[in-house]
Amino acid sequence: MNDVVDKATRSRMMSGIRGKNTRPELVIRSALHARGYRFRLHRKGLPGKPDIVLSKYAAAVFVNGCFWHGHDCHLFKWPSTRQEFWREKIEGNRARDQRALGDLNQLGWRTARVWECALKGPGRLTVDVVSDQLCSWLESGHQAVEIRGTR
Repeated sequence: MNDVVDKATRSRMMSGIRGKNTRPELVIRSALHARGYRFRLHRKGLPGKPDIVLSKYAAAVFVNGCFWHGHDCHLFKWPSTRQEFWREKIEGNRARDQRALGDLNQLGWRTARVWECALKGPGRLTVDVVSDQLCSWLESGHQAVEIRGTR
């Protein structure tokens, strides 16, 4: 199937996709801050440069886009064009994510992954529910948590 927009338009659209400060990330940061949690952003010294780092809790939070990280949910669909490129790209992202999570675990950090589908789409949770789950995890001392949508 051909693209519905020309190459220049697609290029412009793709260049507008950010890796930092995405809308889901801003929502999570705002909710945590409102509950009194203080954190650092995108700490370069840690594997995977977590989106949110709460040093007091030895916790790193990743807010992942379902498409870019190949999440098995209703928001992810393998592209029908340039399949080899996208498969390599997304599988590489998945492998990099697993390495970063393992490395953080080895360093004594706890990890949380909040998926985009938890905040977007028909199976989304409310921001309060997501922040409740994150705060409960932070206080619990559990090693890891994944927060995803209900579908």
